[in-house]
Amino acid sequence: MPKKRSGGGLSTTQQAAKFLGVAALSGVVLAGIALPAAGALGLATKGTVEGFDEIPSNLKTPPLSQRTTILDSKGGLIASVYSRDRKVVPLKDISPYMQQAIVAIEDARFYKHGAVDLKGILRAMNRNVQSGGTAQGASTLTQQYVKNVFVEEAGDDPDKVAQATQQTMGRKIQELKYAIQVEEELGKKKILENYLNITFFGQQAYGIEAASQRYFSKSAKDLTLEESALLAGVVQSPSRFDPVNDAAEATKRRNIVLQRMADVGNVSQKAADKAKAAPIKLRVKKPKNGCITATSGAGFFCDYVRHVFLTDPVYGKTKEDRAKLWNRGGLTIRTTLDPQSQQSVQNSIAQHVYKSDKVATAVTLVQPGTGRIMGMGQSKPYGFGNNETQYNYSVNKDMGGSNYGFPSGSTFKPFVAAAAIERGRPATQVYSSPYEMPYPTVQTCDKPYVNTNGESVPNEDESERGPYALKEAMAKSVNTYFIQMVQDIGLCPVTQLTDKLGVIQGNGAKLPQTPAIALGTEGMSPLTMASAYATFANRGTYCTPVAIMSVSKANGRALPVPKTSCSQAMSPTTADTVNTLLRGVIDSGTGKQAGLQSRDSAGKTGTTDFRKNAWFVGYTPNMSGAVWVGSPTQGVRMENITIGGVYQAKVYGGQVPGPIWRDAMTGALSGVAAPPFNTVNIPDPQKSDPDKGKDKGRDHGRPGDGGSKPDNGNPFPGITIPPNLNGGNGNNGGDHRDRNDDGTQGP
Repeated sequence: MPKKRSGGGLSTTQQAAKFLGVAALSGVVLAGIALPAAGALGLATKGTVEGFDEIPSNLKTPPLSQRTTILDSKGGLIASVYSRDRKVVPLKDISPYMQQAIVAIEDARFYKHGAVDLKGILRAMNRNVQSGGTAQGASTLTQQYVKNVFVEEAGDDPDKVAQATQQTMGRKIQELKYAIQVEEELGKKKILENYLNITFFGQQAYGIEAASQRYFSKSAKDLTLEESALLAGVVQSPSRFDPVNDAAEATKRRNIVLQRMADVGNVSQKAADKAKAAPIKLRVKKPKNGCITATSGAGFFCDYVRHVFLTDPVYGKTKEDRAKLWNRGGLTIRTTLDPQSQQSVQNSIAQHVYKSDKVATAVTLVQPGTGRIMGMGQSKPYGFGNNETQYNYSVNKDMGGSNYGFPSGSTFKPFVAAAAIERGRPATQVYSSPYEMPYPTVQTCDKPYVNTNGESVPNEDESERGPYALKEAMAKSVNTYFIQMVQDIGLCPVTQLTDKLGVIQGNGAKLPQTPAIALGTEGMSPLTMASAYATFANRGTYCTPVAIMSVSKANGRALPVPKTSCSQAMSPTTADTVNTLLRGVIDSGTGKQAGLQSRDSAGKTGTTDFRKNAWFVGYTPNMSGAVWVGSPTQGVRMENITIGGVYQAKVYGGQVPGPIWRDAMTGALSGVAAPPFNTVNIPDPQKSDPDKGKDKGRDHGRPGDGGSKPDNGNPFPGITIPPNLNGGNGNNGGDHRDRNDDGTQGP
């Protein structure tokens, strides 16, 4: 007895034999069904038949590309991204009308024939002969599905797509052989389900669920008779029968489908006529694809997640493997982004900096101890229009950021202090700290740095003349103090510590071993700075930043995620000492405008040469944040400038970035516990002249440009100032680099 398959028809062997028999007897007749002329085949029938057994035996059905959903930490939607908008659904979630409509118009004998419809072939051959052309094809629904698999596997490669759709006898026989195999392995219902999920329905919609959402804003299971007929009609030519752009043509095609459904007995003629009379009623949902559609200004964070996925080996050994997985999609990615923190970041940015301003701001919040990125935003929105950009100012170049990052100014000084404390210098350390001094000869990890050009560094104001102890020098951000500190301990301890803190330049390079790094002359990203400062809050343990909490595939299978790597970068006592020092910056120093109410906080201001960059980096025990304000091209001096509708004669780190940080942190931490810092006692040395170097409320976070002689006196009785750490006059040795409009480094 012949072997039967689910859905009826002959066995695989019998179907192949029948097909080959027809092909052999008919010569080029089969080619005439779908091809204009046998002479164009390029493959003789005899050769085709002989090559049948050489075709691979297993049809490789690739996983269907679908949309990837990116969620925040609470499960809220950030954005959907896809190369092809598709959501695979089971047959039970597809309207019976839709199932009937597609079968009626594409392959009415689908449940009666096998993979090859011999009766359909003869009928099509007869009609094509009568018409003198190719009036009717003979491909079954199964064959169409096989062709769609080839197209899907080709992806966006035009050469592979052309190969998958070429009209040759070899391709036809390959499709027929695979169709026989598919019918044997899957059965009719699964083939129909797969076909409805793979087919293109126009308007960027692949598969019936995406099409139903696109045209009618509803699920495929809820499609009505006339809606189902409309979508079934679109399949033959998605551009010609597009109901959005040509309702009249789409209506004609829909009515053909309805009549066909009546003819084959799916619906009554009365029901078909009623549906024909109904006008097309669309509820079009525009495609929303990519990070540009992200909510709450999270487009840049969304893009950062994409970069993480495409660069981390956990998602594939090669970049090609990772790109293939990303483009295939169907992923659900839950991220670390906290919706409360993100909204607070956006609210603060909108209040303080306008997207039309000459300068921009970028804000990043990180959770100490976990490395989780809680918020990330900037004043220039993610996009392609005026005052929009795709550069993420919060991250390094390799993750979609600017080419070099932005000079961080005096926000670098706490790293110098931490390195000195780790080397045994007391928290009461005193240096002569003249108003101005030449860059000194300093020991590096290799050979000594020598100031061959005679460059000098001044303090912000001529009244800033030492000696100073560390606590006051940090609060007032005294440049010459920290230059003398690196002269004392050497540069190697500083760069060794910053390596442990993940502090690298925005272009990925390590920090140069020059004394000027103590003043923040090198470009950094806000994410780098926020993560490094989180180490102080975490009592010396640095955790690498992470953006992804979980990833699952369309079938629910979990994929691995990059884990944060935590390591002890400094002793808890050193971190506690820095916390105590930086509390002073907010309590009475240059960061007073950034202070948080009823919550322990610490931070540091920074302003670079010519006021091209202003920073505030600060933290609480449970949140760290970095704020940068400046021109992305480094072409704007922030003097006599209006930012966020407020005129600024001169921008300081504590004056513009500070309040942005304060408001972003306040909202992010609303309702969150307020633990205290672990602090240490740092005594204030008694000065003989209490008004010397009095704080005038400025941010002293950049090299100045004065030229008076240093005061080498010692107003601290009983405290020894290290010898040979005094300076003289010279020129400003700060950072004078500019960048071009496209973000590249200028001369």
